[in-house]
Amino acid sequence: MRPCAIGLAALLLSFCGPTGETAEKIALWGRWEEVFTAAGEAPEDASFTVRLTAPSGADRTVDGFWDGASVWKVRFMPDETGKWSYRTAAEPRVEGLDGQEGSFDVTAAAAPPSRFMKHGPVGLSSTGHYLAHEDSEPFFWLADTAWNGALKSTEEAWDAYLADRVAKGFSAIQFVATQWRAAYASAEGEVAYTGFEEISINPRFFDRIDRRIDKINELGLLAAPVLLWTLGEPERNPGRLPESQAIRLARYIVARYQAHHVVWFLAGDENFSEESGDRWRRIGRGVFGGREHAPATIHPQGRQWFFDDFANESWLDLIIYQSSHGGGPITLEWLQSGPPAQKWQQEPVRPVINSEPGYEGILALERGEPHTADDIRPQLWWSLLNTPVAGVSYGAHGIWSWESEPSVALNHDRFGIAMPWKEAMNLPGSGQVRHVADFFGSIEWWALRPRKELILNQSAEVGGHIGAAASEDGTLAVIYLPRGGTVRLQADLLAPGLNAIWFNPRTGQSMLNERDLFTAPTNQDWVLLRVLR
Repeated sequence: MRPCAIGLAALLLSFCGPTGETAEKIALWGRWEEVFTAAGEAPEDASFTVRLTAPSGADRTVDGFWDGASVWKVRFMPDETGKWSYRTAAEPRVEGLDGQEGSFDVTAAAAPPSRFMKHGPVGLSSTGHYLAHEDSEPFFWLADTAWNGALKSTEEAWDAYLADRVAKGFSAIQFVATQWRAAYASAEGEVAYTGFEEISINPRFFDRIDRRIDKINELGLLAAPVLLWTLGEPERNPGRLPESQAIRLARYIVARYQAHHVVWFLAGDENFSEESGDRWRRIGRGVFGGREHAPATIHPQGRQWFFDDFANESWLDLIIYQSSHGGGPITLEWLQSGPPAQKWQQEPVRPVINSEPGYEGILALERGEPHTADDIRPQLWWSLLNTPVAGVSYGAHGIWSWESEPSVALNHDRFGIAMPWKEAMNLPGSGQVRHVADFFGSIEWWALRPRKELILNQSAEVGGHIGAAASEDGTLAVIYLPRGGTVRLQADLLAPGLNAIWFNPRTGQSMLNERDLFTAPTNQDWVLLRVLR
């Protein structure tokens, strides 16, 4: 008899009868989870798969995972309503794991509790330039960076942090799903794995990660876990494991969270060379090749463009880059006119997203002083407009490393003292992310493409770069002026009769342009919106 106890995170629609039996109804795009018990000895790296047959007759095969002792589980996100059936397979064959059969029913949720349950999982849009839900609803990536958050937070702190990010318009959370160079273990002292040449996975470490990802999805946020952080000592960073063991660990994490709403960051902070590029192409194929999976990408080190060498990798779904924490002329020039701005039209088309501009409060390495909101805000807007609009990430010093008191983050001495996460959570730049969300939420942002030729008086001065994007039909244009002033536009590139609205990215307020010229109201940064209204 199955116990009548189902967590909210399981996203089930269930009725518990008086005898404790559960009439289980899985929600469409929710999570089906089944537990299996091995009657004999099964090595933790045994192959355990489940073939699922959809109501339409289509078959899917997914990996199960070991959850300690003799317990094995499978998690799956159903995408059809009706009765599903399944059959397990194990190699080596073990009683209780091999040849188990069953079924479950899937129904549409009457009142979907989150955007994912309403619109479905996130994947690539039909154009390839941005992310979209299963029903084609565009998904605007606005991620916060909490690399250590899932590892070090208490549940109460995690809940408070996520509630704050939801209120500020964030749509995704970036975090590390194993130990890494900035956290050698979880708050309980657990590690994801031990060993090197041959690892042993620790399922109890992932109990904590389960709860943190559950809460992310429960609040309608997309989870973006890093599977294999690379930079740092080989013994402490999973991205430096031998290829076979890196693949094994990553496949375990994917199996464990494949029924969650996620985007996979396969590698974290890799410095790509010919040799390392070959290695990560092989690892990517080993983890994702030939399997249905949530969107997958790589998080490279600062100011790197790895896509030239990964364009033909079918498992790579979006291009992530890191403009870095330099904060000076080198970094800003790269951000404004470097490879992302120059190469976004490369085939095959994929979304291009800056997942690590400078963090608010962190020491800007080219300037020797901390980034302020006034430094970070232009980086966000340039990142959004210099490629087809898909989204951008934000970070705050103290949140990414999850400090409980003023501290220098582990192995990050160059970046200055980080404030506690509770204080960093309220830095002004994160509040201004709300204005980014509101602005793009009011327009058809997915139609925008970079249009540098729209600007007739582009400044050559580094830091004065005017960002510009417009729709192909000329009925929508967004222009970002980092220092106010007057912008002159190539009028024949836009449709006639457009309204001109000045949007204040610091306050979220807007006003009509009542002059013949497009002159910003002050010498601070402003956004000019040309739109049919």
